[in-house]
Amino acid sequence: MTADKTAIRDAATVIVLRDRWTNPSILMGQRGSKAVFMPNKFVFPGGAVDPADSEVPLATKLPDLCRDRLAEQAESGLQHALAAAAIRELWEETGLVLGQPGAWPGHAPDDWQSFSAMGFVPSAAALQFVFRAVTPPGRPRRFDARFFLVDAEALQGDLDDFSRASDELSHLQWVQLDRARDLDLPFITEVVLAEVAARVTSPEPPVSVPFYKNDEEANLFLRLKGYPMPEHD
Repeated sequence: MTADKTAIRDAATVIVLRDRWTNPSILMGQRGSKAVFMPNKFVFPGGAVDPADSEVPLATKLPDLCRDRLAEQAESGLQHALAAAAIRELWEETGLVLGQPGAWPGHAPDDWQSFSAMGFVPSAAALQFVFRAVTPPGRPRRFDARFFLVDAEALQGDLDDFSRASDELSHLQWVQLDRARDLDLPFITEVVLAEVAARVTSPEPPVSVPFYKNDEEANLFLRLKGYPMPEHD
């Protein structure tokens, strides 16, 4: 059977925040000009959840508050796969490791072979769920994307070494947070940047999470804690 590429796929995106207390910057890269989804745009590392992500061992779990928010208006038990997907996409697209030193228990899935070979097991404790957005109808690809914020201090190795990155994102770079909007960004990335800027001095996970929900009926801003977002004039 041919996969329906217009179906909404669960996805995870990672916003890495560096030097949050002195000169905050975030890691971004540019999508290729021939990419079907958001060509030429500067984006955060991320991508769709793979079936194998649900079976990936995690050295540490997500913070409980983040697990609770991820569970709202979502398929039961998806939190583990989303966390694993976030760590995998970060590794694949930037070559940076979010994990703890250790031997992989059992056989690592194909997508995780290179991560395992580095001598690390993925760790989700530093991931903070901060935003969720569904791609609007009519786009060539649609994702239900969960955005995770992680402090760069939680990563292993040289933060400026992108030599192990795939070629999916080019021009990988640390961008000063207050200058990120100078880049060619998708609309939703600009919205997320505002949320990140508001959280720079708040190292704890947010109690509630904005949810930009797009469906055939309406585009809604909700809050994942059961409360709607305030209406704006």
